[in-house]
Amino acid sequence: MNNTTVKNAILKSLEELKIPSTPTNIYEYIIKKSYYDFKNAKTPISTIQAQAGAFIRQNDIRVKRVKNDKNNYIYYLSKYEDELDFNSIKYSNIKTKSINNNKNDYKYHERDLHKLLSTFLQNQNPTIYSKTVLHEKSYNSKDNTQKWIHPDMIGVEFLSLKSKTTQSLIKLSNNSKTFKLISYEIKREIQTDSELKKSYFQAVSNSSWANYGYLVLLDINSNLIDELQRLNESFGIGVIKLTKDIYDSKILFEARYKELDFKTIDKLCNINTEYNDFISLIEKYLNANEQYKEISLNELKEFSDDYFKSEDEIITYCKKHNIRDDD
Repeated sequence: MNNTTVKNAILKSLEELKIPSTPTNIYEYIIKKSYYDFKNAKTPISTIQAQAGAFIRQNDIRVKRVKNDKNNYIYYLSKYEDELDFNSIKYSNIKTKSINNNKNDYKYHERDLHKLLSTFLQNQNPTIYSKTVLHEKSYNSKDNTQKWIHPDMIGVEFLSLKSKTTQSLIKLSNNSKTFKLISYEIKREIQTDSELKKSYFQAVSNSSWANYGYLVLLDINSNLIDELQRLNESFGIGVIKLTKDIYDSKILFEARYKELDFKTIDKLCNINTEYNDFISLIEKYLNANEQYKEISLNELKEFSDDYFKSEDEIITYCKKHNIRDDD
């Protein structure tokens, strides 16, 4: 039997299924689509299981797997990982296998890091408000050609001015000087140079509209720090290293300032309601009369992502989601 052909059939099926699938599910889909003829296979499902497992054993980064309630492996394409909400999939004891770093098993999803980031940002600067942008709420969420336009999170930082005279002067001259828009691309881990390049340039693409763009991660191979610095110096995307202890989280490399790209902002507003609503609330606050400023700011705060109020909350949350530092 031609193993490469079987593997191609598995890849094609996972590409179209787009969800974690058992070897039986994959086999049934292959038969339904006539992607491979198993007439010479005595145990076709076992063949699928063996060939799907080969992707993991051979460190083929295209395929990953999780375990279901019955402790059986279920396979999916790694490129769909960011789109999968593992918290909503009814599997217990999920362990997402990192095929590039076999020492780490993950139970949590990348979106579980969002609240850690919003907490870090609030501790760093109380005038920064952030909001998760759910890609699946975009009208073109299934269009892979648009995948690298969405930020994982959007942030706004307001210039703190106490003098009403100064506030009025800046508003008259250029309102955009009173705030900065920030884009965040979030990853659980980066262990190889190829992962670094893919993640970094995804952050470059996703932040093209913003004043600042950041790549945010929990786990980074220390051997890649020099390359991160080189990329930062060349392309200007900053790097935030999260830890379970928010006070130990830090900006490894600052992002470089650039002017807003209003054409791309307009495009994002038109395809994603959460992005549009966040931008609208910023505009509403900036243009509100003085007596409505506080009301408008409170609306923005309520719409923004929640953050932890105590260290105990963080510890409980990280234990619940099995979030571990890289050490």
